[in-house]
Amino acid sequence: MANLKVIGVDPGTRSFDILGMVDGAPLLELSFPSGVVADNPSYIVDKMLEFSPDIIIAPSGYGVPLKRIDELTPKDRFCLTLELEKDKNRIPVLKGLQEMVDILKEKFPETYFIPSVILLPSVPEWRKFNKIDMGTADKLAIGVLAIYMESLRKNISYKDVSFVMVEIGYGYNAALLVKDGRIIDGIGGTLFPGPSFLSIGSMDAELAYLLQNFTKETLFRGGIKDIIGNINDIDEIEKNPHRGKAMLAFKEGILKAIYQLFSIYEPETIILSGRLTRNSFIINDLIDLIKNKTNKEIVILKGFAKKVKEAAQGSAIIGDGILGGKFKDIVDWTLIKEATGNVLSYIKIKNEANFY
Repeated sequence: MANLKVIGVDPGTRSFDILGMVDGAPLLELSFPSGVVADNPSYIVDKMLEFSPDIIIAPSGYGVPLKRIDELTPKDRFCLTLELEKDKNRIPVLKGLQEMVDILKEKFPETYFIPSVILLPSVPEWRKFNKIDMGTADKLAIGVLAIYMESLRKNISYKDVSFVMVEIGYGYNAALLVKDGRIIDGIGGTLFPGPSFLSIGSMDAELAYLLQNFTKETLFRGGIKDIIGNINDIDEIEKNPHRGKAMLAFKEGILKAIYQLFSIYEPETIILSGRLTRNSFIINDLIDLIKNKTNKEIVILKGFAKKVKEAAQGSAIIGDGILGGKFKDIVDWTLIKEATGNVLSYIKIKNEANFY
């Protein structure tokens, strides 16, 4: 298909990015504060439609098997955000995302939703038991971008690409293990063994029990911001005299995630991605630590766009591949079309797991 026009979206905690590609080349790059999604989702949809796309890869949250918007079931809608009735409308950006789905369903039927890591057939079932977050759909998209960029950097086929990737975001950290060009394991943001800027990462189950008023908002708390206190943004960390122990927890958490994946397979390359990699104070120290502990090659994922974040680029790659464009081979190789089940499929606490 000539002049194939694709929109990929990154629904980040801090910013909402849109990449428009034509025949695999980036032509439209837009970034909005995530609050715009909450306040005016119609505005963002209209901006995407001005590009006259052939396909939109919409924000897919915790992921569903590859589906067009008119194929989404009510359970699929629930699985996008996993937001219980008691939390409805408490987190504006999640409310905005669900409203955006309604708007896209009405205005643009060629909207697709993509899987998260746990739904991929390349991840063995035994690694999925009693897990939900092995990497959300945007993390899968970043993984696809990283596979593509590594194949270019090393001039090798997709099947020869292997790495550990750590996504160091504003809201959550996550890690993926790629072997032979396919994602085979992942540690999602709510399972990550250390804090991100906002999130606690993995939580002691006894603490979860004691937090009687545990809400969705709790998942965005307990990170560096709360440990240090009295800071509002990443750039304030460097000058804060109380940052020391918080940063040790942050860096050790990343090392623990890497070694956790090394227990399955130990590639020679570690890729770092995400908003915090753009902060020199944080990333330079982190690279030195990882090199000293692992003696591996460290690569910062740059992608091929100038402005928008990696998840928007990966989502656009997936959209192009779905329609048989330049990136068809990587979408086929990574088995995105073969994803099955839902993110609750592997929960084994049967008597308690009445989520839906």
